[in-house]
Amino acid sequence: MTAARLQQIKLVLLDVDGVLTPGQIIYDDNGNQLKIFDVKDGLGIRLLKEAGIDVGIVTGRTGSALRHRCNNLGIDLIFDGIRDKRAVLEKVKERTGIAAQATAFVGDDLPDIPIMRRVGLAVAVANAHALVRQCAHMTTRAPGGRGAVREVCETILKSQGRWEELINKLFND
Repeated sequence: MTAARLQQIKLVLLDVDGVLTPGQIIYDDNGNQLKIFDVKDGLGIRLLKEAGIDVGIVTGRTGSALRHRCNNLGIDLIFDGIRDKRAVLEKVKERTGIAAQATAFVGDDLPDIPIMRRVGLAVAVANAHALVRQCAHMTTRAPGGRGAVREVCETILKSQGRWEELINKLFND
């Protein structure tokens, strides 16, 4: 059943804290928020985009560190400061034309459950809350901020038969 879900994905939505980052929030002496992102996750996102699969962000927090990372990765579908993540799906469909059934969401904590229940592929990172893992179609082996997003990207690309093509292009270009 998960293979069919993977094959229909055209959009991957990601939570940030605990998914793209290890979940810690670091503040400097001036109150600036710092985040740590895994470069391997970034390459996975770039490969998805190269394959024509869009990537977006849905997070409850806001911050310039996230904006910088999204700019670096070419992610322009950003919904930050979101309290009701479920409501974002309608906005996503309006902007992209992609239905919830062709959308994956990767989450780690309780606020992610409402959107996970409505997408075609709900993914929990390895260190997600137990209730998040229970409602997921797939759970990564890697924890959030430490390769979980890369694992999801590779799994989708392999399921859709795009992995070898992208790797060959990467090695031959």
